[in-house]
Amino acid sequence: MKAVAYTRCLPADHAEALLDLELPAPAPGPRDLLVRVQAVSVNPVDTKVRRNRIPAEGQPQVLGWDAVGTVEAVGAAVSGFRPGDRVWYAGAIDRPGSNAELQLVDERIAARAPATLSDAEAAALPLTAITAWELLFDRLQVPRTGSGAAATPATLLITGGAGGVGSILIQLARQLTGLTVVATASRPQTRDWCLQLGAHQVVDHSQPLGPQLKALALPPVTYVASLTHTPQHYPQLVEALAPQGRLAVIDDFAPGDIDVMALKGKSLSLHWEMMFTRSLHQTPDMAAQGELLAEVAALADAGRIRSTLTETLGRIDATHLRRAHALLESGRVHGKVVLSGFGE
Repeated sequence: MKAVAYTRCLPADHAEALLDLELPAPAPGPRDLLVRVQAVSVNPVDTKVRRNRIPAEGQPQVLGWDAVGTVEAVGAAVSGFRPGDRVWYAGAIDRPGSNAELQLVDERIAARAPATLSDAEAAALPLTAITAWELLFDRLQVPRTGSGAAATPATLLITGGAGGVGSILIQLARQLTGLTVVATASRPQTRDWCLQLGAHQVVDHSQPLGPQLKALALPPVTYVASLTHTPQHYPQLVEALAPQGRLAVIDDFAPGDIDVMALKGKSLSLHWEMMFTRSLHQTPDMAAQGELLAEVAALADAGRIRSTLTETLGRIDATHLRRAHALLESGRVHGKVVLSGFGE
């Protein structure tokens, strides 16, 4: 099968950073779906792994943690899918990725793709939707609208609202919670993008946040989703949070980059979100990811959320994937970058 892989940790602009290869087709295990991949998107995790995880000698590593495709075969224990089903998923960090014609994925972390979205439009969403959903409901424990929980006025502040996770988090928070949603963005293009997706307000994270938030006369900032540059914004986020508020983070930084003791005075809580946790540790609730993807698909088909696709680079090959990695590493991408098809 055709695949794009890396054998050495190299800069994205190096001609051998990613390579077009022919690899053996995989065979499904008991709970696996064998999926013929139609479209993929690229996430920061792709670039981080390419830069930092050294492949074993003679073992090319296939990246990619977003896919839409068609089920070709199923494992003996699979009960929820059959060949011909069109599915979407974000895969597992410890298994070969989606930058290949054929991929194995555990049925518990997959769902049927939205019927109203194209392959490219759908491929933009799985990893970021899982991350945003788990952050909002599992980590921050925000009550869902209609859950019976008391609807206390509160604000969700999202730093980096125009990125992949922020773009779907804004939509999920608007559609499924009663929160006032405030995103941060520093350029006119990204500010407009956040407003189009449903943010009530947008503030500029290149300027002090406190005065901007105070001027908006918002409900208390009870929840913060820090999606990028957490150490840079951390003191301001602690200051902005209301007593007993909750801070969730997803980005990587060194252990000493933030002072957790700063949380004590307000009894603030800190929550990590990594969407690979359930599959990596085979948790008892691993199937929750497939279930939430099914809910997101239903929201898309009902017209309540939109794809966060902003650019399609072409077919899935090493040249286009190297360009996608370079774009993400530039830090200037809003929404999601997608590639479709393997060509002839």
